[in-house]
Amino acid sequence: MAEGPALGTVLWTPPADVRSSSRVGAYLSWLSSTRGLTFPDYASLWQWSVDSLEDFWASLWEYFAVGGSYSSVLTSRSMPGASWFPGASLNYAEYLLRSLPADEVVIVGQSDTRASVTLTGAELRAAVAACRAGLVRLGVGRGDRVAAYLPNIPETVVLLLATASLGAVFSSCAPEFGTRSVVDRWSQIAPKVLVAVDGYRYGDKPVDRTSEVAAIRAALPSLAGVVSVPYLGSGVPDALSWEELLSSPAPMAFELVPFHHPLYVLYSSGTTGLPKAIVHGHGGILLEHLKALALHLDLGPGDRFFWFSTTGWMMWNFLVSGLAVGASIVLADVNPGYPDLGSTWRLASSTGVTFFGTSAPFLLACRKAGVRPADLGDMSRIRGVGSTGAPLPPEGYGWVYENVNSSLLLQSFSGGTDLCTGFIGGSPLLPVYAGELSCRCLGAAVAAYSPAGESVVDSLGELVIERPMPSMPVSFWGDSSGSRYRAAYFGDFPGVWRHGDWITVTSRGTCVITGRSDATLNRGGVRLGTAEFYSVVDTFPEIADSLVVHLEDADGGPGELLLFVVPAAGVTVDDALKARLAAELRRSLSPRHVPDVVVAVPDVPRTLSGKKLEVPVKRILEGRAADEAASRGALANPSSLEAFEKLAAERATDV
Repeated sequence: MAEGPALGTVLWTPPADVRSSSRVGAYLSWLSSTRGLTFPDYASLWQWSVDSLEDFWASLWEYFAVGGSYSSVLTSRSMPGASWFPGASLNYAEYLLRSLPADEVVIVGQSDTRASVTLTGAELRAAVAACRAGLVRLGVGRGDRVAAYLPNIPETVVLLLATASLGAVFSSCAPEFGTRSVVDRWSQIAPKVLVAVDGYRYGDKPVDRTSEVAAIRAALPSLAGVVSVPYLGSGVPDALSWEELLSSPAPMAFELVPFHHPLYVLYSSGTTGLPKAIVHGHGGILLEHLKALALHLDLGPGDRFFWFSTTGWMMWNFLVSGLAVGASIVLADVNPGYPDLGSTWRLASSTGVTFFGTSAPFLLACRKAGVRPADLGDMSRIRGVGSTGAPLPPEGYGWVYENVNSSLLLQSFSGGTDLCTGFIGGSPLLPVYAGELSCRCLGAAVAAYSPAGESVVDSLGELVIERPMPSMPVSFWGDSSGSRYRAAYFGDFPGVWRHGDWITVTSRGTCVITGRSDATLNRGGVRLGTAEFYSVVDTFPEIADSLVVHLEDADGGPGELLLFVVPAAGVTVDDALKARLAAELRRSLSPRHVPDVVVAVPDVPRTLSGKKLEVPVKRILEGRAADEAASRGALANPSSLEAFEKLAAERATDV
């Protein structure tokens, strides 16, 4: 496999007409004509956006015509406790639906389970109105919770918008989630209505979920109604059908709510302990997504926006907001590896996708498998590719430009469920550097902090956000004192949001993420990011996947560095391969990166959104019971823990 470009290699530069051809360029012109503000470059625009928070977010309110009045932009910059746009009344669903073109397709739904579905603007609005009326008949009103055990299909978008239109609160779990994981989430919010599918097809495999739905119903005494979307078969027994829910056409109406009124509840991965129920508000999500989608991703009317996601990941919520900037959205309930890794690229070609969003592991898997999307369909319409979920190494950047198309803008994003956005990413105004995120996003006062709480540049530090953002959580559901919320983000640096990643902010304003700070490897006093390991190990065609953990010595010694590898089909992890791995890690990184042990395992445990579970594996190897270290229901592959349980038992016996 060919080596990728060196870190920091320029792979794309903005076109000469970027200020007249991009949405951020139009915003800059508007700032000049309406505010008398001019900015020579992105750096000066970003600095203004974080120094003059109130002016920046007020300008977005006006620029995107959110509408309505408010008493002030921000009551205080203190965190936690910052209150945005007091006195405002709005509704997220109203904004998304108000300007949709009636006769144009605004949603494309692709599925392994059924034929493609499309909705025009008029059809979506009518479906939302009918769904809203159906929810009212079931007794749903302002503040009630509606739970969706649904895949990434148009019905889920309809349900979200109908719920939001009532001022009720939406929450979704993907049907891949097991019963315990779902109940752990929804028992916290006591939903009034559950809408569920009877099953789905993953590639060519049917997956029945009727027994899971029955168990979820039994565990949620708050339910006053259950609605079935017959997706795999005839539907969920003893439930109102989706058609019946939408059976009475009704005029569209919207409940105006305060800026901070709950829109939906998202959940932390829940790999250890009860998942945090993160409440996001109507106004914060709307403003943040308008900014991110229009000014960073450059999306607008005429675009087809796709991001591969399930309804259990915040990227699904981010995708739905594409409607707010005038883009149509492409939903895909498919196995991205069926019948091969080229299937999603073919889907993008056939549906006319202009922005293709995915995860870094998917791009790297395509690279390793030798996939060349440009040979699978017309990729010329794709002018943007987004990558998130894990750091994208330089070779991933190089693969995109060599194999998709050379003129697109690749944006690696980092953020998360906590803010339901990416706050480090790219901009049409900036070059793309291999292996680096091009910028800190507008309005996001991101910095790297030393252990002493000092901002550092060109040096590894804790990723923090120094000033409030509108999409920071309204609260955690049920956390009336706010103690869990404060402990989650503000325990290390009072008044400053600690996100939990290692980051380097470079002197030119780019950023490099090197993994979760709670999974950092402190080898002989030198902090090593896990992403560094994976960028090297992933170059070995003999290795399908890998995971690295560091077991510290109690006396402060070097500890033990363990590298777990999943061999490719037909490969044996023998001494020769281990020696080659060690030599390459030593050469590419440092002697401290050479593992003490290389162990072959059948699978690497991952969350349902594809993130590796370094910390739970470490806890298992330190002697914690697997069910205490990780919530199996939150894993895409729960049986993957068995190999680590066995190894932990063997190591305990050897002591």
